[in-house]
Amino acid sequence: MKIKVCAIDKKGKKELYNPLIEHYIKISKPFAKVELLDIFNNKIANAQDSSANLAQLEYAKAFDEHLGNGSFNIVLDPLGKEVDSFEFAKLLEKQANTTFFIGGAYGFDINFKKKCNLSVSFGKITMSHKLVKVILMEQIYRGLTIINNHPYHK
Repeated sequence: MKIKVCAIDKKGKKELYNPLIEHYIKISKPFAKVELLDIFNNKIANAQDSSANLAQLEYAKAFDEHLGNGSFNIVLDPLGKEVDSFEFAKLLEKQANTTFFIGGAYGFDINFKKKCNLSVSFGKITMSHKLVKVILMEQIYRGLTIINNHPYHK
């Protein structure tokens, strides 16, 4: 099983959350290959300074190359379907390859969301994208332990 997380985020070596993210990637290894890809470039930075619509279009362009390839694509969106940890685990269990997308500050363009197989929400509260990455990584690990009857989820 392969799980890829693509996020609009600057790569920061001294980020507060990096040790937690790396921890969840490491402990997930017995169950799946989990990869995190932070994406940020000058076009995204300039678009974010211009308008929300331009930013969303640049996010979509950056993510487009990571769609497909037999992967089940899930966009994280506050307007998406809310799932509990067991439903989340079932999403992972059904797929050999899953790609998650975490948008930038302006969310997702409707056309990009339509290209994905599913839209999932972690609730209606607003969270920083960096914190969402940690929560997603923990839920991926939790889902993998549920699938494999590991006691972590109990």
